[in-house]
Amino acid sequence: MLLNDLLKKLGLQEIKKDIEIDDIGDLKSATPNKLSYIDGDKHVDELKSTKAGAVFVTEKLSMYVPENSIAIVCENPHLSIAYASAYFKRDIVSKKYKEPKIGKNCQIGKNVSIGSNCYIADNVILLNGAVIGDNVSIDENCTIYPNVTIYNDTKIGKNCIIHAGTVVGSDGFGYAHTKMGEHIKIYHNGNVIFEDNVEIGANCTIDRAVFGSTIIKKGTKIDNLVQIGHNCIIGENSILVSQVGLSGSTELGRNVIMGGQSATAGHLKIGDFATIAARGGVSKSIEGGKVYGGFPLTLQKDWLKLQAKIAKFIKK
Repeated sequence: MLLNDLLKKLGLQEIKKDIEIDDIGDLKSATPNKLSYIDGDKHVDELKSTKAGAVFVTEKLSMYVPENSIAIVCENPHLSIAYASAYFKRDIVSKKYKEPKIGKNCQIGKNVSIGSNCYIADNVILLNGAVIGDNVSIDENCTIYPNVTIYNDTKIGKNCIIHAGTVVGSDGFGYAHTKMGEHIKIYHNGNVIFEDNVEIGANCTIDRAVFGSTIIKKGTKIDNLVQIGHNCIIGENSILVSQVGLSGSTELGRNVIMGGQSATAGHLKIGDFATIAARGGVSKSIEGGKVYGGFPLTLQKDWLKLQAKIAKFIKK
């Protein structure tokens, strides 16, 4: 829609130079026909180099909007993008049905649903009750166990295994908040991508991205009952043990190991070959190659020493 039409719907001041907006996106990936936003000083560098056609921005940060973008000054950019996202939400069901393409030697169980415009490659097994949304691609030699739900636009690589009850591609837990305490949904238009040789345990939930993709890289193995938030990136050959929880936009390097019930806050990075012991809580970015534990997180050896000292103190 035209940007001024959108601004009118949102109750914001219209602009002199109107442009057509076809989607919303983040500052890094947005193109001239996309609308973006910034809600904090830490993203100023991304704002300075954005190619977005228009950006919701506070008056304080409006000076950093580049000449190629239109600054839409508002009190709460995060809330404005949430309201705007409702006008660009994707169709849940495709308006024009396209017959799915199914390869050779596939095994499809009872009550399997395959959506419009799907691609199912050779030697794929879809067991009873699996639901495959529209525009999903599943590459060769994958096994999808009973009652797995794969939402629209998901892409799954070769030799992947998804165990029973797992949900791939549901909306992330993303809301903006009004002054009155109302929670305004941010519609998620991204997707989920699994690279090759990924295995996902039973009853896991992997959220689609707000913009872009939630990515599980090749060779990663995920245990049962794991929650992965929107826009997370899980590095290749990582291992996530049961009941791990990753908040949105967490990025794991390669060969990261997270023990049972460990978790992260959002928008942080864990370096290559890091290990988080069971119940460890990661609240800020950490470097790789070390073993961490406890909360507040510290090196696991220091955490164990501390616990030993506390135990001695209690005995006295």
